[in-house]
Amino acid sequence: MTDIDLKLASWKLVEVGRVVLLRSGPFTGKLAAIVEIVDHKRVLVDGPSTEEKKIVPRHVAALSHVTLTPFVIPKLPRSAGTGPVRKLWEKSEIDGKWAKSSWAQKAEKAERRKNLTDFERFKVLRLRKQARFEVQKAHAKIRAAAPKS
Repeated sequence: MTDIDLKLASWKLVEVGRVVLLRSGPFTGKLAAIVEIVDHKRVLVDGPSTEEKKIVPRHVAALSHVTLTPFVIPKLPRSAGTGPVRKLWEKSEIDGKWAKSSWAQKAEKAERRKNLTDFERFKVLRLRKQARFEVQKAHAKIRAAAPKS
């Protein structure tokens, strides 16, 4: 027999400790951790964020209404209370990791764009035109300096 090197898939599994992003309901856009798996369609979540406006109270959420993130709180016991979840949340620095993720940065950028005034949208348009002009000018210089073949 030959030795086979098995590699565990890096899928995001529904597991106790997995951090999820809520996509619908009153807590849309907030993070929570899976505390208990109720059945194949529902999980018990708790979001003891360090920021007051991002706290999610413990409740049952449908898996169809959450998105699994790549973050996991290690060694979170099943059905842990809000206190232990909060301690492990802070120890794992979930809020900091989330803020650094490209996912959160894109959401924050979209929210900022959504709240622009008419004049601010006009200023963005002008700045994008200026940047595009500078790029075109640089490309023109490069093409002019390139040897003709």
